[in-house]
Amino acid sequence: MTAPFVLVFFLLLVIAVPVAHAMLGGVAVALWLDGKPMAAIAQRLYTPTQSFPMLAIPFFILAGNLMMSGKFGVYLVNIARLIVGRLKGGLGHVSIMGSVMFGGVSGSAVADASALGNALIPVQIKQGYPRAFASAITASSASVSVLIPPSIPLILYGLISNVSIVNLFIAGILPGLLLGLGLLLAVAVVAQVRNLPRSPLEGGFRAFKPQILSAIPALLMPVFIIGTLRFGLATPTEVSVLAVAYALAISGLIYRDLTWRGIWSASVDTALMTGAVMIIIMASSTVQWLLTAERVPQELAMWVQASFSEPWMVILALNIAMIIVGAFLDLPAAVLLLGPLFVTIAQAIGLDPVQLGLIMVVNLSIGLFTPPVGTTLFISAAISGAKIGETVKALIPFYLVALVVLALISYVPALTIY
Repeated sequence: MTAPFVLVFFLLLVIAVPVAHAMLGGVAVALWLDGKPMAAIAQRLYTPTQSFPMLAIPFFILAGNLMMSGKFGVYLVNIARLIVGRLKGGLGHVSIMGSVMFGGVSGSAVADASALGNALIPVQIKQGYPRAFASAITASSASVSVLIPPSIPLILYGLISNVSIVNLFIAGILPGLLLGLGLLLAVAVVAQVRNLPRSPLEGGFRAFKPQILSAIPALLMPVFIIGTLRFGLATPTEVSVLAVAYALAISGLIYRDLTWRGIWSASVDTALMTGAVMIIIMASSTVQWLLTAERVPQELAMWVQASFSEPWMVILALNIAMIIVGAFLDLPAAVLLLGPLFVTIAQAIGLDPVQLGLIMVVNLSIGLFTPPVGTTLFISAAISGAKIGETVKALIPFYLVALVVLALISYVPALTIY
């Protein structure tokens, strides 16, 4: 059944059928050719929705949307300008610093690219930044958001691999900061070559003291999440609900900018994003069932062990496969599709599943700003008005940084399982 599924799946992708529908189409054809009842698809679609930990996804998304529905975005940019605005290419540094802080609130690269891109790219262009470089900064820096907790891709990986989400969240902090530092270095080099302007916060801390102090509680959200999980005070799902209450309290009591319209808008956006993720989760469940029934993970692990003599070669092969897949599939779909296969291979070579999760998310996050599917690439280019080809050319130093960080995470276990 595997061969018909693969053939139909990729054929549907080529003609631009959405990933979830391509998965379902491939499974349906495979079952039909094998003479098995289609009712199996309905059963497998329903099964993953009955997971209590899955509720963490919409609640974390809602918490981020509530936080970003008011003044917090402005406060965040001002804090970033206060810290790195005095450097050459100040607004470029602000974009990356903002992504690091924003990731701890939303956990979504798409939300990051949209919010910070709309706020910073037009201003960068006015200050003389090339359009392509301005969009390249936002497209690449948004990938940091999927590493800093709460990370939606890490939650998905934890659910399909039975790995502790707490451990994944903690393990994602250092790689996220490493990637952020690397991107800051890339901006610094390009800013020096192009002589890009500085963008200090005029008036400094004194002038913006109320805003900066108001933003601190929101920036402490990842500390609240990790602390609550680490000390066993609540499960990830319970923490996600607490995060929503935390966001409501911050927006309503401290910022005082929470309106019924804002709550409605955040709820609608959350429903749309959750629906997009859930249909992929449901469809991938049918694929996992099909592959498991055909013993594909076990056979693939045996083939890998027979073909590669050293674990480092296996890790390199996995990275190459993920980079290719990440360029053509959205990050959640790629995690759900490859996760069950690669976990089996990782077990065969003694690779820690937490380290594999970070390798996978870092790897596939590169696909977010890589054509032909790159979500943050197209969002940023649309905001700046730059051509995709020019933006990809401007992204070269950021690709190099991401690959270096990926190599470090792949071959230095201490960076992820510390």
